[in-house]
Amino acid sequence: MRAFSTPPRGRRVPWQELLLAVSLLAFWNPPTTAQVTTESVPPNVVKGNDVLLRVHNLPGNILACGWFRGTTIEPSNQIISYAAHSQEIIPGATHTGRETLYYNGSLLFQNTSLEDTGDYTLQYVKINAQIERVTGQLRVFGE
Repeated sequence: MRAFSTPPRGRRVPWQELLLAVSLLAFWNPPTTAQVTTESVPPNVVKGNDVLLRVHNLPGNILACGWFRGTTIEPSNQIISYAAHSQEIIPGATHTGRETLYYNGSLLFQNTSLEDTGDYTLQYVKINAQIERVTGQLRVFGE
C-alpha cells in the first residue's frame, strides 16, 4: 500500500501542479521597459548660465525626435528636431541659436534668459511608428 501523499505511478497529483503554477507566478517577473523621463541639470538655473534638459531612457532605435516649447506639439512651437535616417538636426521656428540637441535626446540651453522658464516637450517616434511624448520643466531665476 502506498502513502497517501505519493501520486499513482506515472501521474501527478493536482495539488503539485497547482503548487508549480503558483511558484512560477510568484517568482517570474515580466520584463519592464524603463520610462523615458527628463530632468533639468541644474534643477534651477541663474539667468545667463547654461542648463541641460537631460533625457533618461530614450530608446536607442528611434526614427526621429523633436523638442517643443510648451506642451502643445505644433510647428510654431518647435525648437529643434533630429531625423535618425539622415542624422540631420533641424532648427525649428522657436530656435534661438542658443539650443543644442544631443543624439541622446538631451537639449542644452546656453546663456539662459528669464523667458526660457517654462515647460518643454520632447516628442519621439519609435521604430514601430509609435509616437511618445515627455514633458520637462525649466526654471530660470534672476541674479
